[in-house]
Amino acid sequence: MSMNGSKYDVVVIGAGPAGYPASIRAAQNGLTVACIDEWKNKDGSHSYGGTCLNAGCIPSKALLESSELYFRSRSEFKEHGVVIDKVGLDLGAMQARKGSIVRQLTRGIEALLKSNGVEAIRGHGRLIDGTTVEVTDTEGKQKVVHGDNIILATGSMPMVLPEAPLHSNLVVDSWGALEFEEVPERLGVIGSGVVGLELGSVWQRLGSKVVILEALGDFLPMVDLDVAQETHRHLKGQGLDIRLGAEVTGTTISENNVTVTYTVDGESHNLEVDRLVVCVGRRPFTDSLFGENAGVELDNQGFICVDSSCRTAVPTVWAVGDVVRGPMLAHKGTEEGVMVADLIAGKFSEVSYKIIPSVIYTSPEVSWVGQTEAEVKASGIAYKVGTFPFLANGRAKSMDQSKGLVKLIAAQDDDGILGVHIVGPLAGELIAEAVLAMEFSASAEDLQRTMHAHPTLTEALHEAALSADGNAIHMINN
Repeated sequence: MSMNGSKYDVVVIGAGPAGYPASIRAAQNGLTVACIDEWKNKDGSHSYGGTCLNAGCIPSKALLESSELYFRSRSEFKEHGVVIDKVGLDLGAMQARKGSIVRQLTRGIEALLKSNGVEAIRGHGRLIDGTTVEVTDTEGKQKVVHGDNIILATGSMPMVLPEAPLHSNLVVDSWGALEFEEVPERLGVIGSGVVGLELGSVWQRLGSKVVILEALGDFLPMVDLDVAQETHRHLKGQGLDIRLGAEVTGTTISENNVTVTYTVDGESHNLEVDRLVVCVGRRPFTDSLFGENAGVELDNQGFICVDSSCRTAVPTVWAVGDVVRGPMLAHKGTEEGVMVADLIAGKFSEVSYKIIPSVIYTSPEVSWVGQTEAEVKASGIAYKVGTFPFLANGRAKSMDQSKGLVKLIAAQDDDGILGVHIVGPLAGELIAEAVLAMEFSASAEDLQRTMHAHPTLTEALHEAALSADGNAIHMINN
């Protein structure tokens, strides 16, 4: 293999939601850019967008939307005066729609890279040193490319559970659970995190009897306790059988089903299901990423070590997205990729790591930003809390989506907003106002004095801010 190769200002490894925005922004900054990506779909075809677009965020939201419409048409439309004699499920059409959305978006990324002058290279990228990347194409042929700066954006992959190894289409990971060709009568899900709850919701709405096994004794421990408890209550009410403190000890495969053995408080139980989904978290993807002299350091969990600007121990090598510390969220990776592309171009840029929103797309949706009440309390800061239920929100009532609440936490001394937590309709959209408020260091009073259109769901956040001082208009204040 010759060490001669094409030379760029920036070489990006990975074209997921961290890598492709980094490539585009670097090109917008007038730099020459190559973006290397090896993603393969189950049919062997290549597409851009990484896990998020091909096997995660986008296809799961497509199925969540379709399954929610199916569920509501069967259970809620009559209350709206919409009478449908017979509601049928065409899972093939539902899956085809999902696939069409994914293809449109991934092709859109390819067009964006091309229009910005980014050279897209298909293959596996391997960091040889601070300015050299070895590329192995789909036929096994190798070449090298050089970059004054290298950005590693290789993402993450599902963690395996030794007690529940993947097996054909019976025991699958999150990607496999998006591809079912028929609705399982009995579905087991290991893990009640974001992915487990979303996938469990999809198939429960479509007719599966879903049991979720969670090893932890607490439900959604990363979420504010009040919101987690409210979410747990509504999801169980929908029919999701969530078993906490359930530690899986093994699986037995038969011809058409899976028996899962698990323990709760030391007592052994068996669960027989037709399909089993393993959703126990993700790990950084660094397989075959480094040559012997790459010089990049990993921590004890396999994440690439970086500073607050995403620079590694090698001055010309940067790393962004799921492969570095912090929450494994597409939008966090995107902002890191843009930041690094700007820093390489000599511009000022930073990421507000304390103000990163999170969303769970169940029904009701869950979203949050900033600290939980438990975290604020542990910090010793004097604080106040305001809450407001969607049951008292006119827009939510008219939508027949009045489950949940908004909770706002503010500092007692300067009234600064410390955290906002929402469970309810379109919570993933509503959280944006809270993120913007915190980004501009707004106070609870600033939200109180901001006029919100009526009737809207955003009024619930307005009322929660008022509630923090005992001044909510549409709620009895204690």
